[in-house]
Amino acid sequence: MSSQAIPGAKLRSRLHEGLRGRAGVAGEWRTRRLLSIKVLNYKRERSNMQCMPETPERQLEGFVAKFEPATGKLIRASRTIMRKRFPTANELVYDNYNFFVIGYCTTERPSDCVVSLAANSKGIGLSFYHGATLPDPHHILQGSGNQNRFVRLADAGSLGNAEILELLDAAEAQADPPFAVGGRGKLIIQSISEKQRPRK
Repeated sequence: MSSQAIPGAKLRSRLHEGLRGRAGVAGEWRTRRLLSIKVLNYKRERSNMQCMPETPERQLEGFVAKFEPATGKLIRASRTIMRKRFPTANELVYDNYNFFVIGYCTTERPSDCVVSLAANSKGIGLSFYHGATLPDPHHILQGSGNQNRFVRLADAGSLGNAEILELLDAAEAQADPPFAVGGRGKLIIQSISEKQRPRK
């Protein structure tokens, strides 16, 4: 049937529907294209973020986050105190099978570690690398090995106890080489074990 045979009202209605249909298809195409562009941009952003290496601080925070909140809080508070006490020390971090450890070292060599924070699911301790040679008049050091000794920390405030401060002073005094006089130490992620004991 030709357009002349269709009444005016019906013809206008069909033409309107045709135009609306074309507009709908075009609008849907535009929407799909915009969505595709947004998805592509999102994937690019994700890819760029994944390519960016994690900073040592972010890695360390990830290690601490494995612990119970109370233990994690104790680790962070203890680290803050130790960093203030030994500002030029290099922090060597080990996320190992048995323990999470932050060693305070006079150089970047693990053998030059003076003291460290060591944590597991049971709590946190202060470990002296050459503790066997330290004076311990208060008999608070634990351990029976040839070299290492430690004390358990009930809370971060324990690091301010006179007995522990004396041990820290003695450990610093016998450090060889000594801590640098000026500057600020580095944070170094030394090792990460694939298999670990539960931290909680």
